[in-house]
Amino acid sequence: MAEERKCNDTSCTGDCSTCKSAQREPESLLAKLNDYSSVKHVIGVVSGKGGVGKSMVTAMLAVLMNRKGYKVGILDADITGPSIPKMFGINCRAMMDDNGIIPVETANGIKIMSCNLLLENAEAPVVWRGPVLAGAVKQFWTDVNWGEVDYMFVDMPPGTGDVPLTVYQSLPIDGSVIVTTPQDLVSMIVKKACNMANMMNIPVLGMVENMSYVKCPDCGKEFNIFGDSHFEELCGEMQIMPLGKMPIDTRLTELCNVGEFERFDADYLKSAADTIEKANR
Repeated sequence: MAEERKCNDTSCTGDCSTCKSAQREPESLLAKLNDYSSVKHVIGVVSGKGGVGKSMVTAMLAVLMNRKGYKVGILDADITGPSIPKMFGINCRAMMDDNGIIPVETANGIKIMSCNLLLENAEAPVVWRGPVLAGAVKQFWTDVNWGEVDYMFVDMPPGTGDVPLTVYQSLPIDGSVIVTTPQDLVSMIVKKACNMANMMNIPVLGMVENMSYVKCPDCGKEFNIFGDSHFEELCGEMQIMPLGKMPIDTRLTELCNVGEFERFDADYLKSAADTIEKANR
C-alpha cells in the first residue's frame, strides 16, 4: 500500500498538482566554483564533430582577449584529445596547494587547465567512461584555483554527449561560439551543436568558419579547396551571427607545432573577440 503523503498545509485539497507547497523550482545542477576563484564570463567553443579546428579557435580567442587587457583562462574540456597545452608550449605538470590545483600560465599570463597537465605521460591515452570524463571536467571548475579571471574559454569536446552536456549543466556558460568548416556534411552536424545549445538555453554568440580558403602566397588569390562556402547562408538559416572566416594558414600551424601560438599576428577573429566583449559588458 502506497504511503500517504503528509502535508502541513491546512488548506490542502489532496491535489498536489495545484498545491503551491509542492511546486518547487528544479534543483540547479551548477557546480560550485572553487572558493578562491572569481570567473566573470564563461564562453564555450563547440562543434558538432572533431577536426574542425575548435581548439585553434579557442586559443585564438583567448589570446585576442588577453591582448585587450583581460585576465583570461582556458578550461580544456576535451579530456581525451587535449591539445591546448602543446599549442602554448606548456610541458610541465600542474601543481597543487591547500587552495586547489594551480593552473599553468602561458608566457603572457593565460591560465590553462588540461588533462595533460595532470598526467605523468602526456602521450598516455585517457581510457575513461563518460561519467568519469564528465566528473573530471567538473573538477576543473570546482578544484582548480583560477584566481581572478575575466573571460574563461571552454574548449569543448566534439559532439553532443556526456561531457558537453555536463559543461552546459555544471558551468555558468554565458554563450557559445560554434566552429564549422565549408563541407556540407559538417554544416549538417553543426546544426546539432546549435540545437543543443538552444535546448540548454545557452545563447549562441555566433559562428566561425575554419579552413574556409587557402590564399596563394605569390598572387594572393583565394582557393576554396573544400568547395564553395555557404557560411553566410548557414548563419542566416540558423539565425546566428557570422563571427569570421579563418583560412588554412600554415603560419598558425607552425606556431602550434613549436608551442608559440601567442605570437600569431592574424586578425581573422578580431570581430569575434569584439562581439564577445560587447555581449558581456
